[in-house]
Amino acid sequence: MTELAGALTSRLRTLWGPAAEVAEIRPMPGGASRESWDVRVRLAGDGLADSTERRLILLRDAGGRARTPQRNVAVEAAAMIAARAAGVPVAELFDHGEGALGRAYLLMERLDGETIPRRLLRDDAYAAVRPGLAHRLGEVLARIHQIDPDEIPGLLRVDALGQLTELYQGFAEPRPALEIGLRWLREHRPLPIADTLVHGDFRTGNLMVGADGLRGVLDWELTHRGDPRQDLGWLCTKAWRFGSASPVGGFGPRADLMAGYAAGGGTPPDDPTQRWWELYGTVRWALLCRSQAERYLSGAEPSVELAVLGRRVCEQEYDVLLALGHAKPLTVQDPLEDREYPPVRPHDRPSGPGLLRAVRDFLATEVTGADPVLKFHARVAANALRIAEREALLAPAHEQAHRERLAALGCHDDAALCAAIRDGSLDHRSGEVAEAVTATVVDKLTVANPAHLALPG
Repeated sequence: MTELAGALTSRLRTLWGPAAEVAEIRPMPGGASRESWDVRVRLAGDGLADSTERRLILLRDAGGRARTPQRNVAVEAAAMIAARAAGVPVAELFDHGEGALGRAYLLMERLDGETIPRRLLRDDAYAAVRPGLAHRLGEVLARIHQIDPDEIPGLLRVDALGQLTELYQGFAEPRPALEIGLRWLREHRPLPIADTLVHGDFRTGNLMVGADGLRGVLDWELTHRGDPRQDLGWLCTKAWRFGSASPVGGFGPRADLMAGYAAGGGTPPDDPTQRWWELYGTVRWALLCRSQAERYLSGAEPSVELAVLGRRVCEQEYDVLLALGHAKPLTVQDPLEDREYPPVRPHDRPSGPGLLRAVRDFLATEVTGADPVLKFHARVAANALRIAEREALLAPAHEQAHRERLAALGCHDDAALCAAIRDGSLDHRSGEVAEAVTATVVDKLTVANPAHLALPG
């Protein structure tokens, strides 16, 4: 941290003169793809502001993370600048680059407000502003989509469905539920429309909101050239409702979003097209979770957050099946509730699972203090222990049931079932296939997050 503060001070003095100095720099929680730092800068007689102090946000690539062609910090910066000029609420960008701070980075003003979805969707402080947000977000997306993509040098065009298919195939990991989703997307793809600038990650969690409304659109890392309807579908993807029944990021109805989009000069998609892009978003988030987990599985980043993301893929698999009518919300009791573990002789008490419970309770309730990053990762670690404990209880029965389901369909493994879903050779038994795949995903979710099964579609 001291080294980063020194490098940042040096860079700020290049930008703003010798009076600039980093007074404080603190890591911020959240964000699996890169680091976030809260920075307090002391200025003296620089003429930049009335105050002698500025609050900034530094975003920097996580260590060991390779940049892909789509993740280009110069393109991201150009998109932010163009959006701000077009009237989109975006933080003022002061600097960006690849080498001055050791890794790719962006340095911008700190916006005041809230981004945490749980607070935005439930706290009384935002009760008055929530009803108007769906309409407002539609207006803002329309502004983004009216920016000429040719204004952004180096902006890549992304074939949305082709990108997903390539990502899925790259894992060489058969997932029948995603095969069902990808096949449906291929067979029902809407007709193309003209390319625009696409934000790429416009959702609750990347929106800064205050008591007076939307204050900032954050995280332009995935911006690209493509179909603007991707942003509308992504905002309404079930994962970004955070348990709310309101489809537009948990804030309101689709009709409000589309009315705002039209008021801002956009052309709203019809309902089937919007639903296609929402299902696309669910498959996309499944694959992005799996992609993030690969950074842990490959040994590149020993992060408990990345590890647990690997167990969130099944949430999206269930949501795919839910959206296509193969599943419905159901209530499953958490296997850990009110459970007592008998002693295993000759070992003493508490038992092994009892020790897991003690550690997860410690992480969830006793790891406190001023460090928000530590508290966040402690909660994630506690969740990881819950998953491990459920799996230890249920894995043998789940494995046997999975074998029996595959055998009943004439498939020796998941790869064979995926091949049959792709080529249609089991279409005459499609109901049985959907039932078997759904049952398997329910088992996975019973271990990973049983509460997710009850969430509405």
